[in-house]
Amino acid sequence: MSHHSDDTMLIATSDSFWEPNNFKRTTKRIEDGYKLCNDLMTLVQERADIEKAYAKSLKGWAKKWNDIIEKGPEYGTTEAAWKGVLVEADRLCELHLKVKDNLVNESIHKVKTWQKDTYHKSMIQIKERKEMEDAFKKAQKPWAKLLAKVNKAKSDYHTACKQEKSASNQERNATGDSSFSMDQVQVKKMQDRVQKSKE
Repeated sequence: MSHHSDDTMLIATSDSFWEPNNFKRTTKRIEDGYKLCNDLMTLVQERADIEKAYAKSLKGWAKKWNDIIEKGPEYGTTEAAWKGVLVEADRLCELHLKVKDNLVNESIHKVKTWQKDTYHKSMIQIKERKEMEDAFKKAQKPWAKLLAKVNKAKSDYHTACKQEKSASNQERNATGDSSFSMDQVQVKKMQDRVQKSKE
């Protein structure tokens, strides 16, 4: 996964993919893929614009110098050499215009078509992401219910252990402290509470 993704909203108690709702990193990749297609098309379009600007600059440069050479005093093989440089610039201009056309007409078009075929965007989100999230939730639902029961049982167990320990301490303190007089009924109640806590 890209280190640029916004993971702050995805932090859970466990980083395991298999924990409930930790599939969101996976489904976010669908949205990231859609965005990356747009970024790639922008990148290629900017490169095409650079190619076009370079070709235009070459064309202008070649025209300017061709006029200067035509009006200047140069003649013979030197004039032919200078004009050869300008002819090469015109050919290079055509080459860069072809590169620009290929980038726009082939690369961007193919990415746009693939994006349109692969991702179906609604007003709120991408359809494929919602479908995948729903499938994950459906698959995890029974397991998440069982996990919730296990966590509740753990919590109940720990609470019962604390209560048992507290009741044992109270009974021990009450029976061990001779200055504290308790009748048999109160002692019996404490012992019953300890016994009940142990169960």
